[in-house]
Amino acid sequence: MSSYFSDKVVAITGGSDGIGRALVELMIGEGAKVATCGRNHDKLYSLQLKNTGAMLHTVVCDVSKDQDCKKFIESTIETFGGIDILVNNAGISMRALVKDADIETMHKVMDVNFFGALYCTKFALDSIIKRKGTIVGISSIAGYRGLPGRSAYSASKFALQGWLEALRTELLDDEVNVMWVCPGFTTSNIRNTALDAKGDSHGENAMDESKMMPAEECAYYIAEAIKKRKRTLVLTFTGKRTVFMNRFFPALTDKLVHKFFIKDGKLK
Repeated sequence: MSSYFSDKVVAITGGSDGIGRALVELMIGEGAKVATCGRNHDKLYSLQLKNTGAMLHTVVCDVSKDQDCKKFIESTIETFGGIDILVNNAGISMRALVKDADIETMHKVMDVNFFGALYCTKFALDSIIKRKGTIVGISSIAGYRGLPGRSAYSASKFALQGWLEALRTELLDDEVNVMWVCPGFTTSNIRNTALDAKGDSHGENAMDESKMMPAEECAYYIAEAIKKRKRTLVLTFTGKRTVFMNRFFPALTDKLVHKFFIKDGKLK
């Protein structure tokens, strides 16, 4: 049965885990031609094996490197003839107070979360304009509300949303839709691979994943928003409440967020 995504070319960064992988598998199921990238060759190979026979193109790519992004986008266009939808999903997080974090750690987060999206979008832009397509940025509630211990992550998501808003406005006459998505707390590998103060993998996650939205459900909502060419998508009750509270009661939200993340001057 034909769907909105049938035969559309969908490029998704960071497709080997979490929301990215869920999106890859959803889009394959909808009949799309899918290209994805990630840093881990074995995870991409596993994805290929699971989807044998699908129109799936994978590339080992570190999105913080512009030439890797260029290779991913150009090989996708060469393989499938163009790009209809680009989902900038690749991302890393961090858990460290500003006073403790190395500046280089903050650079790493910004390079992946912001510049990775910029590079891929820039290289894909001509094709997307030609096809009157869609550009998506997977942001975060941290793109609306700065979170303690996640300062660089928040900065990268604020930057991403501001840049996408500017791009959206630039492309109105080209009929290209630009959208940013804030998943809220979602089951994802991003917390397990969050960087510590020195830029190494934190390797732990104290949050209860059973209370979070599954990655597959998040992918479904993102796909529906792409179909409707929405401007923004904020998911989960907690996410929507945080955005609302921060907009209308910022001082109170400061105290609530501080209580949630910090105890006795240390991150929980």
